[in-house]
Amino acid sequence: MATPAFEEIAETFDFLDNWEDRYRHVIELGKAMPPMDPALCVPATKVDGCASQVWIMPRIADGVFDFQGESDAMIVRGLIAVLHALYSGVPVGQVADIDATAELARLGLEDNLSSQRSNGLRAMIERIRLLSADAG
Repeated sequence: MATPAFEEIAETFDFLDNWEDRYRHVIELGKAMPPMDPALCVPATKVDGCASQVWIMPRIADGVFDFQGESDAMIVRGLIAVLHALYSGVPVGQVADIDATAELARLGLEDNLSSQRSNGLRAMIERIRLLSADAG
């Protein structure tokens, strides 16, 4: 049930031979992501449970989920970009149906991230699910 944008990332990961190349690609995805307005980086949008500073701001229009995200760490900013590709454009009522763990496993992220980064990734996914549930 992945979005076309996430499928594109998964296809790119299939072509990359090693984790270092994939890691660099995740960072590049983060660099390409539009910056979040610093005025939105407030306690209400901060994601707890991340080692880095992370903010996620939902943008929901016509029942479709989208969000902006920001982090002070390049790899985490890239992980936000991956999650954006996974969830952006999905009807709000279907966000909870996405098995993020299974989709991200296709990229091999859990096997190659530190436990702190993995915990942070799970915290971001949970925040996205809560934001979509609140909007639905």
